Amino acid sequence: MNTLLNLIWFVLAGFWLAIGYVVAGIICCVLIITIPFGIASFRMANYVLWPFGRTVVDKPTAGAMSTIGNVIWLIVAGWWLALEHIVTGIAQCITIIGIPLGLANFKMVPISLMPLGKQIVLSDRTFA
Repeated sequence: MNTLLNLIWFVLAGFWLAIGYVVAGIICCVLIITIPFGIASFRMANYVLWPFGRTVVDKPTAGAMSTIGNVIWLIVAGWWLALEHIVTGIAQCITIIGIPLGLANFKMVPISLMPLGKQIVLSDRTFA
């Protein structure tokens, strides 16, 4: 079921959302000092392409620098990536079939706002 959801997600939202993260990552990598933000953005682009079957958890080794970096990220790129998820989620929730995908978009808003100090892992929960 995860594969089916991921395929539908990829076609209806994942590809376009990933483009936003890749653009943010390229911009961050061009500006040398923000390369860690670019790496986080590319990681999120990978997650946004194929989200079902994976989840985001706090990284146990994250410290104060992650918090400071998240504040900078929020100002520079996080707010418009979160807005991208909100608009896409609302559009998907208009149709009955799109509601699960819209809810998945809403669940991605916090990680798009503050991606540093998080890691993407395989989910132990599967859909039957």
